[in-house]
Amino acid sequence: MNLRDLVYGLYARRVEGRLDHAQVPKHIGVILDGNRRWAKASGGTPEQGHKAGADKIQELLGWCAETDVEVVTLWMLSTDNLNRPEEQLVPLLGIIENAVRSLAADGRWRVNHVGTMDLLPARTQSVLKEAEQATHGNTGILVNVAVGYGGRQEIADAVRSLLLEHAERGTSFEELAEIVDVEHISEHLYTRGQPDPDLVIRTSGEQRLSGFMLWQSAHSEYYFCEVHWPAFRKVDFLRALRDYAARHRRYGT
Repeated sequence: MNLRDLVYGLYARRVEGRLDHAQVPKHIGVILDGNRRWAKASGGTPEQGHKAGADKIQELLGWCAETDVEVVTLWMLSTDNLNRPEEQLVPLLGIIENAVRSLAADGRWRVNHVGTMDLLPARTQSVLKEAEQATHGNTGILVNVAVGYGGRQEIADAVRSLLLEHAERGTSFEELAEIVDVEHISEHLYTRGQPDPDLVIRTSGEQRLSGFMLWQSAHSEYYFCEVHWPAFRKVDFLRALRDYAARHRRYGT
């Protein structure tokens, strides 16, 4: 361990010691951004950057477990990412599949896919379904893996699901227009039954949501971190929690 690592370790313990666990967010959403930029700065390939980013996930979940976080949503692949050239997309999907298998094999986490399954290749679909089934009875952190996810697509899918459900019931459009509200749509989101994210973290310095959990993040707090995702450290995570705890959430009141 070099001097810099020692200093960061001491600082991280200091921040953690002052952290009020009663003020820790229960649901954290993370936009895992900057894998390719980290690789470029390190002289590596995009594939190496994505692999390093995938390896960071288990560290993050360990930190979340230590601080009593209950739900983590990881944006691993957007619907826009599916438009990348095949020579980029195929290796990326393979890395994501291995990361999901690793989460399932860990034995602590409960894996849940959020996204449009039909947009994904059959092999990726199988990996996601198998991970969900294998971890269904786990009692640890609920890990939402957002693969093939887009916020607008989620809302469109929720509305479509709501319409189909009421069509089967024989509800007329006029009757549906009278009763539909925010809660009705929420019941058809990918994250139905889960608490909305309290905190959304985006790495790599970008200060936008890019469509991440558009519906659920209406009252979320945001934390934008300059560090590229593969270089994200425990001290960066603790700073985000400290920043969150210092805010006064008003929910529009």
